[in-house]
Amino acid sequence: MIIFDTTLRDGEQSPGCRMDADSKLLIARQLAKLGVDVIEAGFPVSSPGDLEAVSKISQEIEGPTICALARTRTLDVETAGDAIKKAKKQRIHVFIATSDIHMENKLRKSPQKVMEMAAQAIQCAGCYTNDIEFSPEDASRSGLDFLMEIISMAIEGGATTINIPDTVGYSVGEEYYVLMQKVCNLVAAHPDVVVSTHCHNDLNLAVANTLAGIRAGARQAECCVLGIGERAGNAQLEAVVMALKTRHDYFGNLQMGIDTRELGNTARLVASVIGKPIADNLPIIGGSVFAHSAGIHADGVIKDRRTYEIMKPEDVGWKGEPSPLTKHSGRGALQHRLKNLGYQLDDATLEKVFVRFKSLADQKTYIHNDDIHMLMQEVMIAQRASSENLFIVEDVDYHRIAGKIKVNVVLKRNGSEFEASGRGDGPASAVGDAINKILRQHKIVNSDLVLKDFNIGKGPGGLEAMGLATLRVENEGKAGYGRGSDTDIILACAKALVSAVNHLLEAPVKKATE
Repeated sequence: MIIFDTTLRDGEQSPGCRMDADSKLLIARQLAKLGVDVIEAGFPVSSPGDLEAVSKISQEIEGPTICALARTRTLDVETAGDAIKKAKKQRIHVFIATSDIHMENKLRKSPQKVMEMAAQAIQCAGCYTNDIEFSPEDASRSGLDFLMEIISMAIEGGATTINIPDTVGYSVGEEYYVLMQKVCNLVAAHPDVVVSTHCHNDLNLAVANTLAGIRAGARQAECCVLGIGERAGNAQLEAVVMALKTRHDYFGNLQMGIDTRELGNTARLVASVIGKPIADNLPIIGGSVFAHSAGIHADGVIKDRRTYEIMKPEDVGWKGEPSPLTKHSGRGALQHRLKNLGYQLDDATLEKVFVRFKSLADQKTYIHNDDIHMLMQEVMIAQRASSENLFIVEDVDYHRIAGKIKVNVVLKRNGSEFEASGRGDGPASAVGDAINKILRQHKIVNSDLVLKDFNIGKGPGGLEAMGLATLRVENEGKAGYGRGSDTDIILACAKALVSAVNHLLEAPVKKATE
């Protein structure tokens, strides 16, 4: 069974999940450690950053096949081929829409023209690699006769993997199973060609449809860590993998190269990089998935864990956190913990993390793994700030006057300082007032940011736990997402808001619909 990870490509398209080249490389190292078979590293022609990321991953990562996405345009395919040329195992993934609604309203091409474009792109990809994947986009809403015709053409042209995307999460019930069964029957005459699934979660069926496709004969599953991806996301990698492992009796004992003990570390690393917390109830790796509150359940688990647990926590990387670090922990202990969490740092970056670690350790008795992930998120943001024109929080000073909070905020960008004071009923509104003044005064935005979806929580520990702030800001039809952490909740709010401002300015998403 081939596990195809598209976290770095389709996953990054999830609102608020932007990753730079270094972040993608960091995650790719962990994906290789996890044991995925294919890493779809990006869409090289889409931006210089994606081209850089795919090229870096191709040069460094060994083990998995490195895949680059391309439309059926010569420039796309050539750019993808150049990006993966240094990978030991290479793949180009060519796609074009085949449903009537896409061909008529998006491509504005006839089926015959779509067929010609696909054939030319596959032929072009063959100049770079013998490993070519073809996806008829929106396959689940495509006419069956045309879908089968273009698949046959792709195989004859040299495609070695046929991927069947449920692009908008449209399939329900047995539909996807029946479709995949027909595709597998067609491809059966070509034993060297692999049939693949690619399912989206618009109706919360991505994992179920992926497993139905596998049951129908597909031998590649395309997934994302945490289930991130366009709109409602893609099939969650952790759930697909553990379903195949836990129910090997049902799925025919399919063999995978995944080290499931790395699922937890991989999920936490991705969550740290994209700045989004893991929901407690997210299957396999959520914080509550091995918790039992009902008395009957707790009693059963005490007597035999198998009564209410169908997998072992340690098998998915939840062995329990080792002893937390303290202010007495040295560089070696921190470096070892960072490595176990998926971070491989050079000496200069380690030193920066160690300085922040010591500062945090002076405020907290224990430093937990979640705290380290948040430290790393701050360090990565700081490293990007100088090269990507990003704001960082330099200082926040606050006090309460007549029941209101007054703050003075200092931001930095490219060595320049920006300062303003703000007031509000709470920390978020006061910080927001100050930051809006900075942005308006320096003509960075034309109107005030609107704060949305503001949440405050805490990390592991008691009264000294790290404060966590997550929020969304909107401005002129666009949205930005941010997350911040600190032992001081007002500073955590400032960091989250500045993170959202950076996202809004550098990689905005369409304003969320209320």
